[in-house]
This record gives sequence, C-alpha cells and structure tokens, in this order.
Amino acid sequence: MRVLTRIGRFSASRPWTVIGIWLVLATGVVGASATVGAELEDTIEVPGVDSQAALDLLEETGATQAGVTAQVVVAAPNGSTITDAASQQEVQRVTTAVEDLDHVVGTTVTIAPAGTVALVGVQYDTMDALDVSDLTALEALVEAQDAMGRVQVEAGGELFFAFDEGETGTAELIGLGAAVVILLLAFGSVIAMGLPIGMAVFGLALGVSLMSLLALVIDVPSFAPQMATMIGLGVGIDYALFLVTRHREHLTAGMSVVEAASRAVGTAGQAVVFAGGTVVIAILGLAVAGLPFMTAAAIATSVIVGIMVLASVTLLPAFLGLAGHRIDRLAIHRRGAAPRGASAGWERWGRHVARRRWTYAIGASVLLVAMAAPLLGLRLGFPDDGTAAPDSTRRQAYDLIAEGFGPGFNGPLLVAMDTAGDDGVVAAVAAAVAADRGVSAVAPATMDEASGVAVLTAIPSTAPQDEATVETIQRLRAEVFPDIVAGTEATIHLGGSTASFVDMGSRVGDRLPAFVAAVVGLSLVVLVAVFRSIWVAVKAAVLNLLSIGAAYGVLVAVFQWGWGLELLGLESTVPIVAFIPMFMFAVLFGLSMDYEVFLLSRVREEYVVSGDNDTAVIRGLAGTARVITSAALIMVAVFGGFVLGNDPIIKMLGLGLATAIAVDATIVRVVLVPATMSLMGDRNWWLPAWLDRLLPHIDLDGGSTTMPDLSEPTADEEDPQPATVG
Repeated sequence: MRVLTRIGRFSASRPWTVIGIWLVLATGVVGASATVGAELEDTIEVPGVDSQAALDLLEETGATQAGVTAQVVVAAPNGSTITDAASQQEVQRVTTAVEDLDHVVGTTVTIAPAGTVALVGVQYDTMDALDVSDLTALEALVEAQDAMGRVQVEAGGELFFAFDEGETGTAELIGLGAAVVILLLAFGSVIAMGLPIGMAVFGLALGVSLMSLLALVIDVPSFAPQMATMIGLGVGIDYALFLVTRHREHLTAGMSVVEAASRAVGTAGQAVVFAGGTVVIAILGLAVAGLPFMTAAAIATSVIVGIMVLASVTLLPAFLGLAGHRIDRLAIHRRGAAPRGASAGWERWGRHVARRRWTYAIGASVLLVAMAAPLLGLRLGFPDDGTAAPDSTRRQAYDLIAEGFGPGFNGPLLVAMDTAGDDGVVAAVAAAVAADRGVSAVAPATMDEASGVAVLTAIPSTAPQDEATVETIQRLRAEVFPDIVAGTEATIHLGGSTASFVDMGSRVGDRLPAFVAAVVGLSLVVLVAVFRSIWVAVKAAVLNLLSIGAAYGVLVAVFQWGWGLELLGLESTVPIVAFIPMFMFAVLFGLSMDYEVFLLSRVREEYVVSGDNDTAVIRGLAGTARVITSAALIMVAVFGGFVLGNDPIIKMLGLGLATAIAVDATIVRVVLVPATMSLMGDRNWWLPAWLDRLLPHIDLDGGSTTMPDLSEPTADEEDPQPATVG
C-alpha cells in the first residue's frame, strides 16, 4: 500500500520528528489524565433483565436498598463471644465509626446464632455519589479498628467489587521479561530486541493513561487496564516482531535503511493494519452482549490495540531509522544476527507432515476435540469474595460470615414489589419465599406507602457461586412469583448482586451463538477475498473454532473442575466469568487471523510461483514458522504472566488466551494447517468464477506475487512498489 510505504519512509527518514510528536502526545495525555481523569469503577448493570428492573424500581422510590452495600464483620477473640459486655462495646464502637463515614445512609447489626460474629450491614448511597475514596476510607477504618487487637474486624461486599482495582505491575513485568528473552533469541541482537519492547512499552503507557480520560465519558471497569494491557502488550510486540523481521530481510537484500523500513511498513505493515483492525472490530462487537461494563472494557481495549497499530507503522520505523545498520550490534551470536529466511528444520518438518498427512490431520483433530470436551459442562457465573486472596480482608470477611451465619449471607437477594395497591401481595411473597427450600431466612419487608413499593431481603441457604443458588433464583422467578401476582396488577422483581451475576451469565449465553456466527461469517468473507479460495477460508474458520474450543475446555477443567487449581493460587472452584468466553473469542479470532494471514500469504506466494501445492505448503511453513512460533511464545508469556495475579477474572482470561495461542501456533498452525492443505491439494485454491467477480480484491502484500530482484535500485525511488517476502 503506497500510503503505508510513504508513512514508513517519512518516519524512518525523520525519526526525531516522529518520536517528538509521540512524546508530546504522550506528555499531554499523561498530564490530562493526572489532572482531570476520572476514577475507574465497576457496575453490574444489565439493562432489560429482572435484577435491573428490581434496582430501577427501588431507585424510583428512593429506597436505601438501591444503593451500594458493604459488610463489616466483627469477630470475638478466641474463647469469648461477641455478646460479652466488652465485645458489645467494640461492636458499637465499630458501628458508630462506620456510620460516620461519608455517604453511609444506614447500618444494621446482626449477631450470629453462636454468638461469635457480628455482621454490620452498611448501606451506602447510589453508585453515582461514590468513588474510590469511599472504599479507601472503609479500608482505613477496618485496618485501624483491627489494629487495636480487641476484636477482629474485616470487610467485604459490593463496595469492594465496585472500586477495588487490585494489584498491578507484576504480571506486566513477567510478560515483558519473557518477551525480552524470546526476542533476544529470535533476533540475536540487543538492539533489534529493544525496538519492539520500546515501542510496546511506549504505546502501553499512552493507552493506559487514556483510561481515566475515557472514564469521563463512560464507566470504565477497574479490570479494564489489566485486560487491555494484556492484549495491547501481546499484539504490540507481535506486530513489531513481524515488521522488524521484514525490515532486516530487506537490509540483507542490500536496501538502504530508509528503503528497508518503508518497504517493511508497506508490506508487513498492511498485514498489521489488517490484523489490528480485525481485532478491534471483533472486540467492539462485544457491544452486542448488552452489558455496559463489557462494552466499556471493549472500547478501552480497542483503543490500546489501535494505538499499538499506529505505533507499529509510525514510531517503530522511526526507531528503525534511528538504529540504522547498528540494529545488529550488541549481538549474542558470533556473526551478529540470528539466522534469517527459510528454516531447514521447519522445511524437514513440513515434508514429514506431508508424508503422514492423514495421521497428523486425524490425530491433531482428535486431540483438539478431546481438549474441548469439558466445554459441554460450561457454567457461566461470576467469582465472589470467596475467591479473593486468603489473606485479604474481603476473603476473611467472607469466611467469617459463612462460618457464623451460613454461606447464603454472602449473597442476599432483594425482592422488590410494586403492590399496585394490593397490600396482601407483601405477606404472600414473604411467606412463599420463606417456604422455598433454597431460602434459609427472610427479613421483614419495608414498605413505601406513597408508591406502594415494598422490598424484602431473602438469604439463600447456599453460597452465591453454587448452582443451587442459581436454581433458587430461577425457581422464584418462574414458579413462585407468577402464582402470587396472577390476576393482579402487582409486579415482583428479584435483584441483588447475586441475581445480577446470574442474569449477566444468561444474557451472555443467549447472545454468544449469534456473536460467534457473525465473527466467523465476517472472517470467512475476508479470508475468501484475501486468498481467493473458499476451502482455505472454511478450513481457517473451523481450525480457529477448534483451537478456541480447546481453550474453553481447559478453562472449564481448571476453574470448574479444579484440575491444578492450587497451582494458580486459588483454593476453590469458580464458574467461568460470564463475559470471558465472548471476550476471548473476539480477541483470539482476531489474533489467529494474524498468524493465518502471515502463513498463508507465503504459501499462496509459493503456489503462484511453483504451481505445486505440497511444495508451496512446505516452503511457506519453512519461511514463516520461526516467526510465528516466536510471536506465539511472546503472546503465551505475556498472557501467562497474568495468571500469577490476584484477580480470578484476570487469571481466567490470561490462562484462556495463553492456552488458545499455544494451541493455535503449534497444533493448528504447524500441524493441522500443513496436513489438511496437503490432503486437499490443488482444491485449496478453488473459487467459482462468479464469486471471484463479486468479491473485492484485498491485497496484503502490495500487489506483488513474486520476490523481485532487490540487488538493484528500483525504477521509482520516490514511490517504490513494495516487495512481497511472505
């Protein structure tokens, strides 16, 4: 693409100008973020579902239950009870201190039946009135009260979910460290290794700083920076790896530094823009889930991916121009650079797979299907404080509540009723809910006489994550409430955080098939247009689905079944976070397109030259496998680093993405693709003439199908045609 070639030439020939523009932009964004940026916060709004209707009804009447809650737990010292005179004074002192906090509108105190624990229920104002300072104040109060040593004081609840951003930094450093090692081995030069790292870190700093500015417009969830960092760091280093590899190939062919950089951007840069655009479009497609926080996270992640693409075609060629021929200095190999071009080892592997194509095609397919099998037991949900770090106050509070009151107290249900003037509805609901086998207790209902809206709190007999709790919620909605309101104008809605998480999972589960179909359909059209082949596109879609399905299966086996869960630092199983499958699918389909385009572009090029399918597949694999596996190793290292964090959501996403990339770059890309393409032979490139006329022509390699002689100057120095190198 001539525009990208010109951008690459400008950036490489005027590196300090381009770097200066990026520095000014970054300084302005960081400064604005620090001065006017908004705090990140989590919400569990799910428009159009029953739990949201309950919250909306309470907010309309100004009920205090419409606000955010927290739970402060006071535990008596060993050998005593909370009903002792001294302990009662401590409970009162803690309660008074909590009531003095800003935005606290009420408290309730409940003593456990055994008398060992007191639960101080804290009712805050609505989310709009709160920010992270409210959580900070509560944490400071708990720490101060607990430090006195008279009683144990812990806290948890919705306020922590809304504003606790968790620890950051360690996972990023682990991923960066691994990327440094892999790039150093791949390039054989410290300078060549440092260019992708420097570009990715620069783009990442800019993107993360934009989060707080984005939060001025939409409610960006607190986990968005970690999620976006994970994706942005991986794709940024990957894209830079492809570009630097192409740049060094051009240098080896005798081009000048500026010309090599411009042609690298004009060829590999097009694939980067295409792949990055695919990732952005797929991620933004998450808006179809109808979850505002998920849409916000998708926008934040897309912004970072977009920044990485822009940095790859502007900032990176500026770095390349600045490095010049010194790019191979500080070498770790004797000759100053890692080997380039086709790999004899990978060529031997390609021939080996081609000779045993049926064995590898069947064996690899069976392996992927077996890995995906646990997907049949997928259960969508959301982790609660019971999955927090064992030494955190959230986890301590959760365990104390479960021990003193029962597991259901950690996830109370709110029943909001519009009685429509029928006062008998409240008593009927209270009696029916109390009689349900999944409910252990029901608090007295409160009524707003002016509006006729009543609310009562029901305590499930099982923990928030238990499947039995989900069944209780569904049973109350489907069987209990309809019978009560039959023949009346009254309405009943079931809310609370646990019900919201259940609704969230149902919403995602309902819309996931349509989302998958849309993304797969779009990819089929694009791949057919790029490679002028139906079977190549269909094969790519099927293999991508297999690799993603295998990753889903691993998540179910680890997080739901508990296989190796201790290695991840978790003590109990958790359901798969509702939005993880959809988010993973969006990201992975875009990333796998990157590898697919990179490999098949070379295969297609070799086929045009030789006309022999097996030769094209073998040579294409030999010319790209080293870069693909290096890029995949970087992705796996970056994503895998996040598994070591504290947040179960980030652990889950990190493991899922790392697994899918590892499977895609090994079993799929270097086993199944060559095996199936060898089996299909020339049929790989079949396309009906009528379809060929209808489809647009998408050229990712600048229009060239063969490698030109790069030893002589090009005829058009001002606007050279980019070379296709695969």
